[in-house]
Amino acid sequence: MKKPYCIQLFIIISIAVFIYVYSRNQYLNFGCRKTNLRPRSTIDTPVHNSDHHFTDTPLHPLDPLTVPEINNIRSILSAYEPFSSSFPSINTLSLDEPDKRQVLAWKPGDPLPPRRASVISFLDGQTHLLTVDLDLAVVTGDVVNVGSGYPMLTNEDLTTALEVLLTNLDFNKSILARGVDFNDLVCIPPSSGWFGPDEEGKRIVKVQCFYSQNTPNYYMRPIEGLRVTVDVDKREIVKITDTGRDIPIPEETNTDYRYTTRSPFSDMSRETNPMSMEQLKGHSFTVENGHTVKWANWVFHVKPDIRAGMIISRAMVRGDNGEYRSVMYKGFASELYVPYMDPDQGWYYKSYMDAGEFGLGATAMPLVELNDCPRYSYYMDGVFASADGRPFIQPNMICIFERFTGDVGWRHSEIPAMGFDIRESRPKMTLVARMVASVGNYDYIFDWEFQTDGLIRVKVGLSGMLMVKATPYENVYNISNTDDMSGPLVSENVIGVVHDHFISFHLDMDIDGQNNSFAEVNLVKEETRRGQSPRKSYLKAIRKVAKTEDDAKIKLKLYDPSEFHVFNPAKRSRLGNPTGYKIVPGGTAASLLDLDDPPQIRAAFTNNQIWVTPHNKSEEWAGGLLVSQSKGDDTLAVWSARNREIENKDIVLWYTLGFHHIPCQEDFPVMPTVSSSFELKPVNFFDRNPILNAKPIFQKDLPVCFATSSY
Repeated sequence: MKKPYCIQLFIIISIAVFIYVYSRNQYLNFGCRKTNLRPRSTIDTPVHNSDHHFTDTPLHPLDPLTVPEINNIRSILSAYEPFSSSFPSINTLSLDEPDKRQVLAWKPGDPLPPRRASVISFLDGQTHLLTVDLDLAVVTGDVVNVGSGYPMLTNEDLTTALEVLLTNLDFNKSILARGVDFNDLVCIPPSSGWFGPDEEGKRIVKVQCFYSQNTPNYYMRPIEGLRVTVDVDKREIVKITDTGRDIPIPEETNTDYRYTTRSPFSDMSRETNPMSMEQLKGHSFTVENGHTVKWANWVFHVKPDIRAGMIISRAMVRGDNGEYRSVMYKGFASELYVPYMDPDQGWYYKSYMDAGEFGLGATAMPLVELNDCPRYSYYMDGVFASADGRPFIQPNMICIFERFTGDVGWRHSEIPAMGFDIRESRPKMTLVARMVASVGNYDYIFDWEFQTDGLIRVKVGLSGMLMVKATPYENVYNISNTDDMSGPLVSENVIGVVHDHFISFHLDMDIDGQNNSFAEVNLVKEETRRGQSPRKSYLKAIRKVAKTEDDAKIKLKLYDPSEFHVFNPAKRSRLGNPTGYKIVPGGTAASLLDLDDPPQIRAAFTNNQIWVTPHNKSEEWAGGLLVSQSKGDDTLAVWSARNREIENKDIVLWYTLGFHHIPCQEDFPVMPTVSSSFELKPVNFFDRNPILNAKPIFQKDLPVCFATSSY
């Protein structure tokens, strides 16, 4: 017998909501929402008391909106005439940051600039871009979007899609025909991208389903060939694709990754002993007023953001004269683009823009103490607004900690035979601000790491589960035509589909002030003149300052090496060099898709690894303000096509970090973390090595610790 639809609906909606935006749905007292679901794992995370958020007040111009402010904004919107009869869906609500000049002029103790909120809402088929003045308690701006794209999908949109799905007779018949128990059915409604006029004029999601029997890792058990396109506004099914009934659902064997059920995986080597960096006197950084971090020679502002996840602002480092000097006004992950490389009907649309479609902060879950973050970490909560405008708390969303891994800050030794017996070495200690976004199957680990030598390292780690495709093949020897495979087999009946990850970073560099320039320093091979030297060739650094945006569009080339400097032409070192920072790319990747491929049009910010644009408050999101189903008409590539002047201007540096991912068996059932990074490194910013006077560590400085047992 079929199970009652109400039971089916409850089970599937509950699972889907937990996956994507579970943190938006648990009520807390006083009209605020808080996540209180506990992870079903032995590695549990204590969630610290968040009651103080009910009385928080902003103390810095860039502090995020507080619980009282969000409640106030909801009241203002409820009284706003266009919304008097029907309250809109609140897709995003965040601080409308003051003008940059106001922030730079502000000093602690000064009154805060006017507090305003930026709200993106959806009502009756229209997207409203609202500005709310908290001091005046009125809506001061309401622009209805006339371009392409929609706001981030809300929990209500996802719930609607699943409700429509479960009332469809053809869908239910297909599930039953595959032998799937509705109690073990998990369906998720991911974004659909944009692929032409047939999908315009309506907000759609394309629902994919999985089988969770005997495993929490349902991602490894896809129900292949079944896709349902749902119009969430009309509450109707647009299209059902059901072509894979002959493809078996992969077995659950060895898919469970939880600590308590790891027994199927035998340990091939002895486990390492637990490790921890102990700080007898506690950590040596402070967090003032909830968001201003001070450590060693650095000070910066950090805040959670529902879209970017984590924003670093007003980063300043202490100079040779003891005064703090500006390095970066604002830095954050602007967009995260993940295209999958499979043209099948059930896969072609998978080209996600995770920041703009789902939100890196909205999908951040509490960090796991001692595992995500070491002992003595400081934890920061996110305070966001749900679709009905009420505030909710995202606990333990960001952690800040000091790191020491045995790396060396600087060193030199001299051979005693030369008359000098010198052994000098200094340890490298750094400060890390970390946030993790769990966007469906993937987990993205974002680190901003600060070094005492003035360097900032930005690292992204990828873990979680592959998005896999079911196949009839259990072994490569069974495959008759490998050209039909969109990736390698990673387990029996499981294909790991080839895909990319591209993370675009917005880096508003302010080196010793707002007006900066960008230079490409190219290494050029020079040939020696006849009789000049036994050498035949050498390298010479040729510096070219970019005049316009076109001059600063950079595609990285291994055999045409360059350095890329942001510098202040008005500030000079004691030797006359302009003070600056350079961006140092690490391992990265470039998009290989056709430029006119619909996913690539929307993600045209990946056409170059480096861009430079004039500062513009409205140009922060590389994929556009409204990304869902957008046509790519409001992207970094579109703005930069104007070819504006950038020399000696307030400029923004954009860098795209890329990964090509060809899955392998080691990625099953959960992937070991793979990471890449880039660095922002001082160039003639200091007069000499800024950590020359760093103190070495001696035995007397450390606590005396003993192992509990000997071997």
